[in-house]
Amino acid sequence: MGPGFSPLDEELALVPGQLTPLVRESLARLGTWMPFGRAAQELAHFMAVDVGVSTARRATEAAGAAYEAIQTAAVEQLERETPPPPAGPAVQQLSVDGAMVPLVGGVWAEVKTLAIGRVEVRAPRTRRDREQAVHTTDLSYFSRLADHETFGRLATVETHRRGTETAGVVCAVVDGADWPQGFIDLHRPDAVRILDWGHGVEYVAKAGAAVYGAETAAGRAWLDAQRQELKHGEAQTVLRTLGALRDELAARAAGAEPPLTLLPEPAATGCGEGAPLPVEAALEIVTDSLAYLEERQAQIQYAAFQAQGYPIGDGALESANKLLVEARLKGAGMHWARAHVNPLVALRTLVYSDRWAEAWPAIARWQRQHARQCATVRRQARGAAARTAAQDRALADPAVPPPAGPAVVPPGPAAETPTHQDTSCSRHRTPYKPPPDHPWRRQSLGHSRCA
Repeated sequence: MGPGFSPLDEELALVPGQLTPLVRESLARLGTWMPFGRAAQELAHFMAVDVGVSTARRATEAAGAAYEAIQTAAVEQLERETPPPPAGPAVQQLSVDGAMVPLVGGVWAEVKTLAIGRVEVRAPRTRRDREQAVHTTDLSYFSRLADHETFGRLATVETHRRGTETAGVVCAVVDGADWPQGFIDLHRPDAVRILDWGHGVEYVAKAGAAVYGAETAAGRAWLDAQRQELKHGEAQTVLRTLGALRDELAARAAGAEPPLTLLPEPAATGCGEGAPLPVEAALEIVTDSLAYLEERQAQIQYAAFQAQGYPIGDGALESANKLLVEARLKGAGMHWARAHVNPLVALRTLVYSDRWAEAWPAIARWQRQHARQCATVRRQARGAAARTAAQDRALADPAVPPPAGPAVVPPGPAAETPTHQDTSCSRHRTPYKPPPDHPWRRQSLGHSRCA
């Protein structure tokens, strides 16, 4: 297809290149799911169209760049027009986290991902179900390789679409990093902030393993009791237990011999891998775990959260990091140019949000408009280059007239009609007739004129 576009091209959704619209879309979708070489093979199998790996890469990355540009333009429009947000659900879960991906040059960078879903509480269905179940459904995602401030701004396109601002209650289930708290402050400052259940238990388990040993019966029994208390009882009880462990370890490290109330007998725990750590090392770990949980005391009230029907885990986001980001970008031998990461993860969010059919018409339309703009820019650049070259020739050779421009006729009497008419172009309109002495006329008609 040439640089010009006709209304028929728009009606048929044609984009410059050798691929039909259906083949182009299919190739981009396959490249979103699997490595580009495998995508080309699958396209040849299902559609009998042979393309190279580079064609699959270009088609996929071009579609992803188009969708990235569409989302960025939508954010700018939201900032400019500030339209009212749509209605959100009664309870919504919002989680953000990052996953590391390899870049060209042996460096690693963090792709941040947002997961948003609607929270539903389901009553016990069988006798084995002792308590109600909290599920997060209708999940959608937004991912970018960017710093946390840029990510928070660009993610507005998804939080606005999902009605985060108008949702009744937003449960922000995140880990203990600092940047997710800034993200929550930006999009929903009054959200119920919940430390992910797995991260909370992890710090309790670290303290228990340091004191009792990770592979001992005493260590397993202690951790089970604390996990049960943390989830269904009082978080303050777990904090008091950790505080008592810290105090006894500090006294033991100072050389005192207090009566053993919480610390195990050294002979009961054994030694080797999984055994308790020395007193000083165990004291450091218990102190750090206690400080971490005390700082987030309001975020670990898991029994109260569950009683209100709120989620306490960010399993959906953990799955997104593994499936949406790492499964495609951390394959064997893969190293990505930084500019190619966002187009691919943008398409991955589409397929994992089940929104490909909804978004592809806008992607194809953007590609057509972009192709027209590029053609116009190239045409204008060629015209400017030609005019510049003509001016340079005129300056180099004064005999060469400058490039023609609009004629300016000074005011004055009417010009006289020329008496001589130029007939240089008229001979092309009259058939050529050779003169009487032309050699062609002297030859006999009966002889051949060709050797």
